[in-house]
Amino acid sequence: MSNQDDVRLIIEQEKALVLPEFSEEIAFKLGAAIRANALAAGLGIAAEIRTGERRLFYTAMAGTTANNANWLRRKANLVHRVSKSSYRVVQERNYPEDFFPARLGLDNVDFVLAGGGFPIWVKQAGMIGSICVSGLHERDDHRLVVEALCDHLGIDRQSLALPPLTA
Repeated sequence: MSNQDDVRLIIEQEKALVLPEFSEEIAFKLGAAIRANALAAGLGIAAEIRTGERRLFYTAMAGTTANNANWLRRKANLVHRVSKSSYRVVQERNYPEDFFPARLGLDNVDFVLAGGGFPIWVKQAGMIGSICVSGLHERDDHRLVVEALCDHLGIDRQSLALPPLTA
C-alpha cells in the first residue's frame, strides 16, 4: 500500500469517526478502552485525551517514561494546529526529514512529526480535542486510537483498519 492509499484511508477514518456528543465521561470511557486494549495486548503505552489545554484523561503504563508524556503533548499540539491526525501529516509530508523543516514554522520542541494523535470530531461542533497514544510504532499508536473510536461508535474495526506494513 502506498502513502497515498494510507492517506485516503486515514481521511476516511477521520470522516467516519465523528462522535454524536462528547463529555468528560466519554473521554474517560475512550481512554479506559485504549488502556484496556493495550493491557490485553501486553503493550506499554501512555495515552491522553484533551480539549484544548484541558487534559480529561491520562494514563502511563509500565515501560513508559516522562518522554512519552512529552511526545503526547507534541502530538496533541500538531493535531490541534492542523485539525487532522498526526499520522496523516506523516504520510502527507513531501520532504525527507522526519522532523519539521524551519520553513513550516512548526517548532520541533512543541510539535512532532509522528503518528498517534487523532482529532476528536463531534457532530454539530467540529473538532474539539485530541486523543493521543505514545509508546509504540507510530502506525500502532494510531491504530489503538482508531480501534477505540470504532468500538465506541459500533463501527467494525476492520472496515477502517490500515493494512499491516510490509517489509
